[in-house]
Amino acid sequence: QLQLVESGGGLVQPGGSLRLSCAASGFTLDYYAIGWFRQAPGKEREGVSCISPSGGSTNYADSVKGRFTVSRDNAKNTVYLQMNSLKPEDTAVYYCASYSTPRSAPRCSSRAEAYTYWGQGTQVTVSS
Repeated sequence: QLQLVESGGGLVQPGGSLRLSCAASGFTLDYYAIGWFRQAPGKEREGVSCISPSGGSTNYADSVKGRFTVSRDNAKNTVYLQMNSLKPEDTAVYYCASYSTPRSAPRCSSRAEAYTYWGQGTQVTVSS
């Protein structure tokens, strides 16, 4: 059974950091691009970041550039989202998602419609 499981969410004060993990089971991530999305209450889902299968290409939403870093460890079948300098507006449920693409694919998609498999989400709350 193909599955993505997010972890690492929680409550953090403004200015703090969290690292989210997205672990895959039932398939290898070597041939999948991974995206991170978030959805706050009453708001539409927003693309946060994505990373190509090789890790050679990444993309970030303007709202998180310079604060968030996406990385992957294909040997551990896991993708990470390091979130620094967190702000209250970063509060949301964070989801990881994947779609199959050649390992040599030069970039990743920021469009949610491109993604096939989704995790269940992890809550991130930034509050004092």
